[in-house]
Amino acid sequence: MAKKKGIIPIGKRIRQTRLDKKISLDTMANETGLSKEVIKKIEAGDQRPSVGNLLQISRALHIDSSFLFKEQNDVIEERSRAYTKRTDHYAYTPLAPSAENKHLKAFKIVVEAGKSHGGVGFQHEGEEFVHVLDGKVEIQVGDHVNKLNKGDSLHFNSGVKHDLRNTGKTDAQLIVVVYAP
Repeated sequence: MAKKKGIIPIGKRIRQTRLDKKISLDTMANETGLSKEVIKKIEAGDQRPSVGNLLQISRALHIDSSFLFKEQNDVIEERSRAYTKRTDHYAYTPLAPSAENKHLKAFKIVVEAGKSHGGVGFQHEGEEFVHVLDGKVEIQVGDHVNKLNKGDSLHFNSGVKHDLRNTGKTDAQLIVVVYAP
């Protein structure tokens, strides 16, 4: 993954903040529900965190999630337009990058055909709203599986473990709104 000059990779920002605040890997694992191995991979840049993971990590570090979502330093041209972050099987674009210090975050997410995000369930305090713009997805909330098609929506307690997978043959496009208190 190529690094742009002047931008500190997200994993390094997470690690530096954790060390600055003297938060151990054990504490991070207990606060986020992620294993120490996954946290190490994220910090090393070997694994890209999901939106849910970033929200969990920012809460555990007692920082505003915008610190992890926004690019750092003076990349003015890039800040002026929406940017897309990629994880293993999906890409997400913040829809309101100017709402950096707000509890409500909105994203457009594209999930590759037939994929889920690494088989890892998400869980973070707050609520989540998903609207399917195109494609077919399954969202498992706890033990309940919700099947959504184009035009369908789902609102749920994001404190319950949840997972998203594209069950279609084409990429799925979603609007996801996350409220984190």
